[in-house]
Amino acid sequence: MIVVGIAGPAGSGKSTVCRLLSRRPGFSFLDCDDAAKGTYVPGGPAYRKLVETFGEEILAQDGSIDRRKLAEIALSDPKSRKRLEAIVHPLVVQAIQEWIRREQKRGTRVLLVEGALLFHSPHVPQDLFDVCIWLDAPEDVRRARLLSAGLPPETVELRFRAQRDLRPPPGVRVVDASRPPEEVARDILALIANEKGYGS
Repeated sequence: MIVVGIAGPAGSGKSTVCRLLSRRPGFSFLDCDDAAKGTYVPGGPAYRKLVETFGEEILAQDGSIDRRKLAEIALSDPKSRKRLEAIVHPLVVQAIQEWIRREQKRGTRVLLVEGALLFHSPHVPQDLFDVCIWLDAPEDVRRARLLSAGLPPETVELRFRAQRDLRPPPGVRVVDASRPPEEVARDILALIANEKGYGS
């Protein structure tokens, strides 16, 4: 099985392209944002630590974590963001490792793992991935995508500020993601085939 890490800033189209590719026979897709959300639920592995670290003000009336409130606090400065990542990222790595084992047993040929910080988080071992791909798109394109998806403007700008210095690290394959998802998907398939000899 080939494990493909796909990263890039908010609005670069990671989830859209991965969902498109995951329709192909033998492909599967893990969204690290979804894996992170699963750790936030009451009783989840990150819940208590998040409340202890960021306070009860991140809680909604029903006791669940309000992700928007958490983002406002945790993404407001680099120290808070690093504290959030130190809590959540190791748990997401566990989820990735579990998915890899599960998909190997299922006979999956290509597992796509998507997350903005896959190649920048010190908590994510890079040897998890056989192929590393970065989706890149201009900020105005990414902003328009996020707004059209219904994200509040203040949330979009908060994400952009938090990811302002996010750049593709050396050795990562960069794909122009300003184009339609179908074109981006074709480029990703070509990169996988070129790197690992996987036939499309």
